Amino acid sequence: MKIPIVMAAFGTTTRALTTYEYIDKRVRERFLGHKIIWSYSSRMVKDWIKKRKNIDMKHPHEVLQELHEKGHEWAVVQSIHFLAGHEFYRLLAEVDHASIRTSIGLPLLSSPEDYLAVINELRPVVAAHPGEAIVLVGHGTDHPIWSSYLALHHMLREEIGPQIYVGVVEEYPEQDAIVAHVRQAGFKKVCLVPFMLVAGMHFEEDLISENEHSWKTVFQDHGITVSIEGEGLGLYPGISDIFCDHIEAAIAVIPGNIR
Repeated sequence: MKIPIVMAAFGTTTRALTTYEYIDKRVRERFLGHKIIWSYSSRMVKDWIKKRKNIDMKHPHEVLQELHEKGHEWAVVQSIHFLAGHEFYRLLAEVDHASIRTSIGLPLLSSPEDYLAVINELRPVVAAHPGEAIVLVGHGTDHPIWSSYLALHHMLREEIGPQIYVGVVEEYPEQDAIVAHVRQAGFKKVCLVPFMLVAGMHFEEDLISENEHSWKTVFQDHGITVSIEGEGLGLYPGISDIFCDHIEAAIAVIPGNIR
């Protein structure tokens, strides 16, 4: 019996489902014969989907209990998070009490190799906007993992060039500082890139809306022309590959290594 794989996402609304379906397709292609089950940690999103789509999305502990009842002794739980922040540690706490033994697949950015793989996915975006500042905007976090954004900023500039900046919607590095750096460098054009798995609510409201505080509006108010990359990273093929590599690593440490 092959090890089942539980994909654990925070959950979000309709646009995320397209991204998750794409990741699901890539995972199934790589792990033939494994049972792949999706779970969602957000109760608010679970209720939203149930009400509007009549789809019952289960929490990770519910999926694990069902697998236990079907006779499975082990499961891989693959985090579909960007970083090992608050939501990832809540996931660990949730599965820690499961009746089935679990091996955890790490979030997207968990090693220098992961960062480099993400950077390689971004190279075509940079190449498509010569002479422009490339500004990646993530969610941000007040978890100690916040410094990952600075590590990414450093590695992007080291690998690609000084035209790249990394900011976040919430916390640090904040919008004002990034806008100031872009202006000081003399850029007249900027390409905004959602550094998020899904270009959802934050993308629509905080990056590209017409409200006075959106990243697009603030740059335009300073006389800088703005273009937009409209896809979240979850639709980039290499991102699914990173998650699959983490699943492989999680399977590899299970006794007996049932592939």
